Amino acid sequence: MDFEIRHLRSFLRVTEAGTFTDAAIELGISQAAVSRNVAALERALGVRLLVRTTRSVELTPAGKRVIGRARHALSALEDLQREASSSKSTVRIGYAWSALGRHTPEFQRRWPAAFPDKDLLLIRTNTPTAGLAEGTTDLAILRRTPEPGTLDFVLTGYEKRYCAMAIEDPLAAKRTVTLAQVSDATVAIDLRTGSTRLDLWPEGKQPVQTVITNDVDDWLTVIGSGKARGITAESTAHQYRRAGLVYRLVRDAPPVPVYLAWSKTDPPALRAEAAELIRSLYGAPELTH
Repeated sequence: MDFEIRHLRSFLRVTEAGTFTDAAIELGISQAAVSRNVAALERALGVRLLVRTTRSVELTPAGKRVIGRARHALSALEDLQREASSSKSTVRIGYAWSALGRHTPEFQRRWPAAFPDKDLLLIRTNTPTAGLAEGTTDLAILRRTPEPGTLDFVLTGYEKRYCAMAIEDPLAAKRTVTLAQVSDATVAIDLRTGSTRLDLWPEGKQPVQTVITNDVDDWLTVIGSGKARGITAESTAHQYRRAGLVYRLVRDAPPVPVYLAWSKTDPPALRAEAAELIRSLYGAPELTH
């Protein structure tokens, strides 16, 4: 297979942005270049990955199968490239769905001043510990309280909850929604890495039907098709914009806690400073377990 980092990057950016035009803007290249890069990747793999509709771009069945591995491959290649060209060591911070949402760019800007001898690498890893248990990350941003045992963690902030829905959904006309309104339809839930579970609703008022997804891409795909709604942290709404999909604030849902976690057996020396940097972005209270 003969493909390059730019081919993977264009493919993934199109799936996240929802259109070739938006992907081109975010990558700082022409729309034609994005199209050529995606076509080159499809030729190298021998399959069609994307199909354009009148309103958006959708993954083909082959695209859905490979997108997770494409993310891992791009992360590994970029990590290799960074390590080869830098004299600094790299701190790998994992996240399962989204990094720090709207705070991510500022976090990346402040990092060099706070840690001048450490490069920062944000890695999306679809596991409950965002790569800590697998040894692929040094720190992890988690939005579910970690299971006791192998991890230490601190609270770094809170995020509001938003409902994701297709633009044709009746609730899309509202500025905010309630948990009861959301539960009137099928709700997509990711039990493995998502921030929402059925116990978010009071007993007896849970969704009439649920569909289980395996990661954020599956979750977005089923919601974008109009088959379900989903509730997630504010950061997801900032990081994953999709054509045909909207987010509305859930006004009566409790906030999502945001934790910074690390392995008890191999704690990074800079964990307290990194947690304080994140906490300052969220304006969170004193750090607690």
